[in-house]
Amino acid sequence: MSRLDELIAELCPDGVEYKTIGELATDIYRGSGITRDQVSEVGTPCVRYGEIYTTYGVWFDSCISHTDESKIANAKYFEHGDILFAITGESVEDIAKSCAYIGDERCLAGGDIVVLKHEQDPKYLSYALSTTSSRMQKSKGKVKSKVVHSSVPAIQEIKVPVPPMEVQREIVRILDDFTQITEELKENLRDELIARQKQYEYYRDLLLTFVESDGTLKQASKQASIAEIRLLQYVFGAVYLPLKYTCEMRAGKAIRASELSETEDNEHPYLCYGGNGVRGFIGKTNYRGGFPIIGRQGALCGNIQFADGEFYATEHAVVVSSKGLYDQRYLYHLLIAMNLNQYKSAGAQPGLAVSKLGTIEAPIPLMEKQIQIAKILDRFDALCDDLSTGLPAEIESRQKQYEYYRDKLLNFKELT
Repeated sequence: MSRLDELIAELCPDGVEYKTIGELATDIYRGSGITRDQVSEVGTPCVRYGEIYTTYGVWFDSCISHTDESKIANAKYFEHGDILFAITGESVEDIAKSCAYIGDERCLAGGDIVVLKHEQDPKYLSYALSTTSSRMQKSKGKVKSKVVHSSVPAIQEIKVPVPPMEVQREIVRILDDFTQITEELKENLRDELIARQKQYEYYRDLLLTFVESDGTLKQASKQASIAEIRLLQYVFGAVYLPLKYTCEMRAGKAIRASELSETEDNEHPYLCYGGNGVRGFIGKTNYRGGFPIIGRQGALCGNIQFADGEFYATEHAVVVSSKGLYDQRYLYHLLIAMNLNQYKSAGAQPGLAVSKLGTIEAPIPLMEKQIQIAKILDRFDALCDDLSTGLPAEIESRQKQYEYYRDKLLNFKELT
């Protein structure tokens, strides 16, 4: 029998009381508005309601924001042990997300925050308020719209189990340990992905670097024949030519935003590529085959994708095809390694001109070598993709496991 089982058997063998937040509250009140321009790096610690959704977990001990309290009208404070609720949000499922403050400083509560004072273990109460049952109570009767609201009366109606204090603290100990283990597992998974990506980049750069024995690069004449280039490849391992001599580079055609769908369906079965990568799905194509694509406009200017099969490229996507000297998959990895973003134009809207791309010199090793290199890098690419795809699923699995045990621990028989 676990320590928790022993405590329950000793202190509440017939079940526990379920009480509303209104019954548990020694005080409950709304915070006072703190605007974004009133937030600073120094001053009185404060919390704005959005930070409860984005920054704080089940509990926190220090604030990321501060403000000059002399500028806050009708200032409202919270202290150690208080529970904070965000009563405005964008989701019915997440409305009234709450967290416990276990720090020592006196802090300011921003607008659209409800502060609950009570006499329970603050971490326990916060864990209890994050269960599936509590979240369903918080969202009950709320209407899904752009902005969702809750209120003090609605929060006061939430009912939670209230076991003896010793039981509360043992549950907190178990859930704190489980939370730490879960976060460590997530961090290890992220570290594994980063390590594999760095390994891929190292070998990619190593495999795509071609120099002569004296450290200089061999550049072929712009008028060199295929036979002359082959000879130079055998002698020097690789030759360098501007991309315009070795590749066709053509931008696609503009489309209307109304032609795109965020999801694939029968009317939009094809991927559409734009300046920042995949834009969505579309019902027509303008290319067929396997091609590297360079995004030439926008925040991710210079990003490289590989499109296979039928697809559509917009005017901000440059489709690259070899004139015979490159393997297409090798060319894809090569373009990534070239870091094309460094050639973008300056200005508010950076871009890559096709004419500029054509002047960039790139190595051309023997075709057999290219295919061999591409196969190696494709294997690394697949490993990184598997990790990238599997990582969110694994993290979600860990999160669901945590939520299952949390809900199980906090599901008591109700005392009648």
